[in-house]
Amino acid sequence: MALEIITKEDLQEFRFLLLNDIKELMGKSTEQKEWLKSPEVRKLLKISPGTLQNLRINGTLRFTKIGSIIYYSQHDIHKLLESGMNS
Repeated sequence: MALEIITKEDLQEFRFLLLNDIKELMGKSTEQKEWLKSPEVRKLLKISPGTLQNLRINGTLRFTKIGSIIYYSQHDIHKLLESGMNS
């Protein structure tokens, strides 16, 4: 029985390949909407209605209100998530 050694570089390469495959599959199966409603944002970020309201109040997450419906830009949500990764 042969012993095979896996290096950190091997794992890193596998990770990138796996993430690219997942992104490709997600891109094919779901079309991303440009604007999301509050329930969709709460589900995506796994936050409560109060937390989402605080993000609006303190200006962390921009929004547009049309009638009684609040919309959030998918781009702004991604920027928020990326800024949290850099903290």
